[in-house]
Amino acid sequence: MFILLRIGSGAGFAGDRIEPAITLVERGKLDYLILEGLAERTIALAQRQKKRNPDLGYNEHLEERIQVLLPSLIKNKVRLITNMGAANPIHAAKKIIEIADSMGITCKVAAVTGDDISEELDRNAAVIESGKRLHDYESILSANAYLGIDALLPALDTDADIIVTGRIADPSLFLAPIVHHYHWEADDYELLGQGTLIGHLLECAGQITGGYFADPGRKEVTGLSNLGFPLAIVEPNGDAVITKLSDTGGTVNLQTVKEQLLYEIHDPKNYYTPDCIADFTSVQLKEIGKDQVLVQGGTGKRKPETLKVSVGYHAGYLGEGEISYAGSTAQARAELAENILKERLNPLHSHLRTDLIGVSSLHHGQFGIHSPYEVRLRIASLCRTQEEAKKIGHEVESLYTNGPAGGGGARKKVEEVIGIISTLIDRTSISTKTEVWE
Repeated sequence: MFILLRIGSGAGFAGDRIEPAITLVERGKLDYLILEGLAERTIALAQRQKKRNPDLGYNEHLEERIQVLLPSLIKNKVRLITNMGAANPIHAAKKIIEIADSMGITCKVAAVTGDDISEELDRNAAVIESGKRLHDYESILSANAYLGIDALLPALDTDADIIVTGRIADPSLFLAPIVHHYHWEADDYELLGQGTLIGHLLECAGQITGGYFADPGRKEVTGLSNLGFPLAIVEPNGDAVITKLSDTGGTVNLQTVKEQLLYEIHDPKNYYTPDCIADFTSVQLKEIGKDQVLVQGGTGKRKPETLKVSVGYHAGYLGEGEISYAGSTAQARAELAENILKERLNPLHSHLRTDLIGVSSLHHGQFGIHSPYEVRLRIASLCRTQEEAKKIGHEVESLYTNGPAGGGGARKKVEEVIGIISTLIDRTSISTKTEVWE
């Protein structure tokens, strides 16, 4: 007789709020809390930071999150799984132990490594997005494979209170504790497909409880300033109820679940993950109560022979500048400033882009018969060197006295651009490792 598993989603990206996670741990009667904090560029930036300081490279919010969560995690016997280890799970685990010691709390931490394949990367491998070879891209900064539950299950077997990882596929962070709790077979792909579905629904946290769903006048959601994050109550056969705590803001309904189901899914019949090729075409959803949606019908087939690898590389420097115009002729003056900058910069920058924010920035349409009272001009270009990038902002700044009247609030910025490409690697060439500290 199994006790139904309760898994909470406490973060959907690197900079998410921590308050909903605290609430879940304290009152959600959870078995596991998952903090998802990695994107493709996030881990590339973390790898760059680790190269500069080998003690860093984990999520910048790790320490503050552990400090506020750890007492409740231990008190309520909730196990934490997180990929906030980013480029440096080992030092992240050591930092967690250091924090626990400072608080007088006994804590076991497991670190999972093996996703960093920078040394094993085949520079002749094909790039998925472009068809080129990796050696066509200069200054590769990082290469991290998307690991699956195979990497997490040994860590779960250690009974660690906290498991910290690098690049684990988002649904796998949730699937692993389900497999561990119910002792699912590693080749039961129908169950793994349903478990992957649960992970996919939970991985973005507040998106499924109405955060990214809300659209005033069309899709009303109340209590967004106190948005509750989701949890799943999972049965041994994989059926699950997606819900949230009753006294938190937001909503869980058929619409929010359907939107998250479709999020980032290119082919719902063949959704590739490290654990299986999931099939969501037979999924059934049913509202069974307020903020309760029953999820059934996910399935899957064999796991892929290759794993996706996210590769970060130096792509140049972004130079940008902005300046605002206000008043009855705001748009005309912004357009004049735009033309001045294009005449001066176009011969030097082939990737120049301009936007009239408030007029044609997002949809690149026109404002129509209405003339906006305030317009902000933005100009940017991808440049080979920092020196070239600096010229963008300098030209914008010079508009104070050399351009149309009334420009103000000018800003300029130069930053290194980290490009992201993908390739594949044979899964048998990757070895993972679990290390434990107490």
